[in-house]
Amino acid sequence: MLDYDYAALREIGRIVAIARDEMADAVKPGITTKELDDIGARILKEHGAESAPIVMYDFPGATCISVNEVAAHGIPGAYVIQEGDIVNVDVSAVKDGYYSDTGKTVIAGEAKRPEHVRLVEVSLSALEKGLEKVKAGTKVNQIGKAIYAETRKNGFTVIRNLAGHGLGKTLHGEPESISNYFNREENDLLKEGQVIAVETFISTSDEFCMEDEKDGWTLYTPNKSLVSQFEHSVVVLKDGYEILTKAD
Repeated sequence: MLDYDYAALREIGRIVAIARDEMADAVKPGITTKELDDIGARILKEHGAESAPIVMYDFPGATCISVNEVAAHGIPGAYVIQEGDIVNVDVSAVKDGYYSDTGKTVIAGEAKRPEHVRLVEVSLSALEKGLEKVKAGTKVNQIGKAIYAETRKNGFTVIRNLAGHGLGKTLHGEPESISNYFNREENDLLKEGQVIAVETFISTSDEFCMEDEKDGWTLYTPNKSLVSQFEHSVVVLKDGYEILTKAD
């Protein structure tokens, strides 16, 4: 095993999972993204954790909240959630020098189309397929291969310029990238004890996202394709993995 305090990793994983789930449960038409962010900020503070995006990047929010065509890094603000919006909450935090990262997507109220429900379902099932490949000795790119296969089988696409990553004593570590598709360059072997964040970015059609030049953070799909993201931080084990980002 690596030189990590795994009890500390489990603790920060539990904290971000609590924040993620309480924020997701609060998603409903009429609430603002800032009000959702306030929930996450409160929970982190109550548990002695700090927002990783603020600590590391001076991000203008405790969490990232991405709605509809926003694929990632959505800035919390005055936007009022509408009926049928696809809302992702992405929570990363640090406590006692250890980081964890997690995300979940929900639909506010009733979905506008059945396809939107399927998008969220497939984003989660693709994450589960990717996690099935996680164990010591497996090449990193096998995770993305499994995510891509599940996504395409169900008629959706993956965002190719967003990816999972290693973490532990920093928010972004080795491996630098865990793509949502088979990337030949990601051929490093997973090591026992390594901590990684596996995340899916599943789209209705776009394969790439662009940065909003006005705020310098928001990543969105150019053709307004809808996006769903799920994410877990896990420890690589000899024969599988342990999910750190569980609220129980």
